[in-house]
Amino acid sequence: MAQADSTPHALGYRPVGEWERNAACITAWPAHEYAWGSFLGAAQEEFAGFCAALLQDEGNEPIQLLVPDAVGEAQARSALEVHGARVRYRQIAYGDVWLRDTAPIFVRGRDGLATVRFRSNGWGGKYVYPGDAELAEKLAAELDLPCFVFDAVLEGGAVELDGAGTCLTTESCLLNANRSEAPERATMERLLRDAFAVDEVVWLREGLIGDHTDGHVDNLARFIAPGVVMHMRPSPGDPNRDTLTALERELARVTDARGHKLTLVPVPSPGAVLDVAGEPMAASYMNFYLGNRAVIVPAFGTVAYEAAANAITAAFPGRSVVQCSARAILEGGGGTFHCMTRQRPEFTP
Repeated sequence: MAQADSTPHALGYRPVGEWERNAACITAWPAHEYAWGSFLGAAQEEFAGFCAALLQDEGNEPIQLLVPDAVGEAQARSALEVHGARVRYRQIAYGDVWLRDTAPIFVRGRDGLATVRFRSNGWGGKYVYPGDAELAEKLAAELDLPCFVFDAVLEGGAVELDGAGTCLTTESCLLNANRSEAPERATMERLLRDAFAVDEVVWLREGLIGDHTDGHVDNLARFIAPGVVMHMRPSPGDPNRDTLTALERELARVTDARGHKLTLVPVPSPGAVLDVAGEPMAASYMNFYLGNRAVIVPAFGTVAYEAAANAITAAFPGRSVVQCSARAILEGGGGTFHCMTRQRPEFTP
């Protein structure tokens, strides 16, 4: 631990629901050719489209945009200049844009916000980029908030938290030997309890085909309120049919921390989305970004989008649902808008 005598749980901190009001969206400019290759330019265009979708409504939160250097900042400013002061630039070293995993996680207590961070090992050693392992510590230090540090590997996209004691996660990621030498459920459940006041862990088996993260749960299912889970139901031709069918069956069987059955909100999956080599990619409508007034949903050019957008719209009354192309982002990195962002919550005592 650092800067605290006990755990967030012991001191009364709890996760903040992503459906609550945000003070800012923290994200990063796609800048590094080593991470994106030939998809870099297209990914930058799609990222600019995401920013435009979020900032078109003044009621949405501003963007705190990380850029790696002066060159990256100039590129980002050129692409986003129309948004003016609503984009705040910060030069800082980072390896890639997946801030859901590399930025600190916010929790809330009676007297204010705090941050929680874990070790990063490049998603099981597969993508070890300079700057990623140190990013959470640097960002947390700038916030001047209580900070809790855990000596364990855990990425933010690997856990879905409802703020009321329930966590969704996957065995394929959190119990993977590439994250911990001898992973055990009991050990991970104790970590989740200490860090996030989790009383009930729902263990799903595996993630989507082609997911570089070994199965982050934010590509499968998302809490949209305490005890309410939005999840994907397979569309025709979906290569993940068996995984998604088993996921829905498991979610229907379990209870949350209060002992209640989960309320399920199914959304059609995109179906088969193939990369340039013809292999399935981990395309997911669950990787949406939930803003103050908008839900930014990744689109991949399949016919399933309209039905998915209708289901998401019905689940978020009072928010607009905005479609943004994310195929190049998916091709270059494996995740989309949720993976690229971290909400900074407003503090409400």
